[in-house]
Amino acid sequence: MPFTLEPSYDDNPRLQDLVVRLRAFLRDELIPYERERGITAESKLDRPTLEHVWKRSRELGFYGVSLPPELGGQGLNFTELCAVKEELTASGAALSHSVLGDMGGPLRAGAILKYATEQQLERYLMPVIQGERACCFSITEEDAGSDVRRMTTTATPDGDSYVLSGKKVFSSAAPFADFAIVVARMAGTEEAYSAFLVDLDTPGCTVLDGEVPMSGQQMEGDLVFDNCRIPASNLLGEIGQGLRIGIGRITLNRLLHCPSLIGAARRAWDLSLQYATNRVVFGQPLLAHQAIHHKIAEMATDIYAARSMVMATAAKADRGENVSVEANMCKLFASEACFRVADQAVQIHGKAGLTRGNEVEQIFRSLRMFRIVTGTTEIHKNAIAKALI
Repeated sequence: MPFTLEPSYDDNPRLQDLVVRLRAFLRDELIPYERERGITAESKLDRPTLEHVWKRSRELGFYGVSLPPELGGQGLNFTELCAVKEELTASGAALSHSVLGDMGGPLRAGAILKYATEQQLERYLMPVIQGERACCFSITEEDAGSDVRRMTTTATPDGDSYVLSGKKVFSSAAPFADFAIVVARMAGTEEAYSAFLVDLDTPGCTVLDGEVPMSGQQMEGDLVFDNCRIPASNLLGEIGQGLRIGIGRITLNRLLHCPSLIGAARRAWDLSLQYATNRVVFGQPLLAHQAIHHKIAEMATDIYAARSMVMATAAKADRGENVSVEANMCKLFASEACFRVADQAVQIHGKAGLTRGNEVEQIFRSLRMFRIVTGTTEIHKNAIAKALI
C-alpha cells in the first residue's frame, strides 16, 4: 500500500471505526454547519453554537470519548485518543476543539474527577460530561506563567467559606464557561496552594474578555476575584493539593497537545499539495519544480517523525510507565517540527500564504503559538536536560 499521511488503523477495528465515523461527521456535518454560519477559526463563538456541537457530538459518541464507559465514554487509551485528536485538526474544522470536549468540556475536566466529592461530581462535573455545562481551568497569572509559584491570587478561610482575591489570565473557555477550577495560594502561607470550584456568576467574580492571541481565536478570558466568597464545600481535593491538581495534568496535557499540532501540520501539507498541483508557473504546475518536491518531502518527514514520537510515548503511557521526559521531548519536537511545516506551507503558497483569510496563514499563526503555549521550547529543554544529567 502506498505511503500516506492519512493514517489507517486496521489493526484496531474499534479505533478504525471511530476514525471513519469522525471523518464523516467532520466532512459531512460540522464543516457545512460552519460554512452556513460563516464560522471561522477567528469567529467569536456564542454558547448556543457550541452547545449544538456538544450535544450532536455526544449523540454520536465523540464527546468525552476517552472517559470510562460508566461516565458515558468509550475508555479510549492514550494511543487511541492521540489518533482521534489528530483527525480533528487535520479536517480544518474551526469547531473541532468542541467535538471531544477539549474546550471547556469533559476532556478539560476529566483529570480532576478523582479529586471531586459526590456533591461536586453531581453539581459540576457530570453536567460537563453531559454537555450541559462548561468549565475553564485558571492557574496562570500575569506574572506567574512557567514560574507558577509566583501567583498572588489568594484564598482566605472565613468560617464555612473561602474568600478569593486576585486575577487569573489566559483561561481557555472562560468566555462561555459556567464555572472555573481556580488554583490559589492559601493566605498567610508561602507554599500552600489549593484548588476551588468557582461559579462564574458568584458575586465578586468578573469574567473579562481576554487578549486575542496571534491565532485570532477568541476563546480566552481573564477572571477577576474581588473578595469573592465561595462555600468551603467547593474546595477541590485537600488543602495544599492545588499544584498537584493544576500541574499534575501538565505532563499528559503536553503529550496530548501534540496530535492537534500534527493534525494542523497535516492540514497545511494537504493544502500545500493541492495548491502546488493547481498553481501554474512558467507553463507548468508548481509541483513540477524540484524545489517544491523537496519542501513537500521535508514537511511529510517532519509530520511522520512527530507522529511516531507521540504514538510511541502514548503507548508507553498506556503501559503505565513514566513518560515525563518523553512528553517534554514530544512537545518540544512536535511544536518545532509542525511550525516548520507551516512555514514551508506559507512559502509554497507565496503571496497567498501571507494573506489574512487564507487557511495556511492562520495555521502558521496558530502553530507558532505552541512553541510557547503549554510550555515554552526552553522550558521543555530545561526539563529534559534536568532529567538526563
